[in-house]
Amino acid sequence: MSHERYHTTHKKQKVMTSDTNPKKGISSNTSARSMTRAGPEEAPRKRKAETVGELPNKKARPAKPSVTKLKPKAIINHAPTTRLNVYVCGEGNSGELGLGPAKNAVDVKRPRLNPYLPADIVGVVQIAVGGMHCVALTYDNKILTWGVNDQGALGRDTGWDGGYKEINDNLKETASESDDDLTLNPYESTPTAIPCETFTHGTVFVEVAASDSSSFALTDDGQVYGWGTFRSNDGILGFDAKQKVQLTPKLIPSLRKIKHLTCGDNHVLALNDKGAVFSWGSGQQNQLGRRIIERNRLNGLQPREFGLPKNIMHIGCGAFHSFAVHQSGKVYAWGLNSFGETGIRTGAGDDEAAIVHPTVVDSLSGKNITQLCGGAHHSLAVTNGGDCFVWGRLDGYQTGLKIDAMPEEAIIKDERGRPRILIEPSPLPGIKANVVAAGSDHSIAIDNYGRPWSWGFSATYQTGQGTQEDIEVATVIENTAVRGKRINWAGAGGLFSVFTEAAAL
Repeated sequence: MSHERYHTTHKKQKVMTSDTNPKKGISSNTSARSMTRAGPEEAPRKRKAETVGELPNKKARPAKPSVTKLKPKAIINHAPTTRLNVYVCGEGNSGELGLGPAKNAVDVKRPRLNPYLPADIVGVVQIAVGGMHCVALTYDNKILTWGVNDQGALGRDTGWDGGYKEINDNLKETASESDDDLTLNPYESTPTAIPCETFTHGTVFVEVAASDSSSFALTDDGQVYGWGTFRSNDGILGFDAKQKVQLTPKLIPSLRKIKHLTCGDNHVLALNDKGAVFSWGSGQQNQLGRRIIERNRLNGLQPREFGLPKNIMHIGCGAFHSFAVHQSGKVYAWGLNSFGETGIRTGAGDDEAAIVHPTVVDSLSGKNITQLCGGAHHSLAVTNGGDCFVWGRLDGYQTGLKIDAMPEEAIIKDERGRPRILIEPSPLPGIKANVVAAGSDHSIAIDNYGRPWSWGFSATYQTGQGTQEDIEVATVIENTAVRGKRINWAGAGGLFSVFTEAAAL
């Protein structure tokens, strides 16, 4: 997610589309009645016997209604059960922090506990962070969304007439929140559930995922729902070949037995139970791992397998690039590579450089990588032993390493001789990480003590360090809200961050 996008304040356009499907015609089969000729004196007509040997004047027994036994669904996924406390920091001008419509919800310098997501009542168990919105799964199978809804990323109606009204009993305006104190659309800035009737009865969710302008939800039997849209360099590309903007959740029928989802800015990867990977979305930077011809670019909106072997264990996305880890330990990467963000040297430093098809990243293969993620032009990886590797763009301190301490052969400089790219995946010293996250140009790591570290671009306080100055090296986040807490996860958006810890109930 290029952070320049978030520096421009613009009037949001509401996309008014409707998602209507053609009505299917109803066909009925009628059986022709048998007609018998009467003699000169017309005899009364008798109904033809329905069974061989049945007397014509005897009433036929009513046929037993046929019963179609529904095949029980095969459960392959299980939802997390640990309820979470949720902390947020950074820019909230579009409601992406989920702190409601009050003025003090706009710029949050350090992690703050979100009061709209109490663990004992709402009970969030998993969160996904998009460019300017969030999606959360609760313990009781609700999907909550908040943030920007310009292209349907929230999956629900957020129309607002500008009045200040109660959203529900849990969100009543407090006495201190006068009209003058409220600045945001409360239906976007307040975590709110997508109506349950949107989904098929009996659907159980296990995971949510978020890109820049779309969201996705995975079920216990491996089905995938999605909503919103994908964008290309020219604007809205579409949700699928038929629908530009999908305003409410829609089942993606071609995806079955999916185990995990992950999103870039405008593309998605899905891993199934056989270790096969599917990609869809915008493919303009080759992030789909399959060549998309521009005149047929809508073909990219159909989930398809591409040039990866089976038995993939882990998948990950940067904004415009992608990763996969095979059970053999080999790491594959593809997509935009102008800053070496794939970890492959080919083309790094060239603005149009890309790795067209999945290619082995030699420097990461065999290191037992368990997680990979990326920002606009940098990437992070974690091994099963907790070692954290960083690479890609570094002129905004995206890697968290001391630049002057790096070996010359690992760096590509710009035309003025300034370090610009860390081409070789390099270990981040002093941190044994459990989780990593990458925003557009900032990064987060959670160590095995539950301490959050951050570094990189901090103009909107997205690092949680309380300053707008860039954070040059990985630094522990210290404030009252998270001090002494055991943080277990982090997510990074365009200009904000989210942290969670297991709630003590």
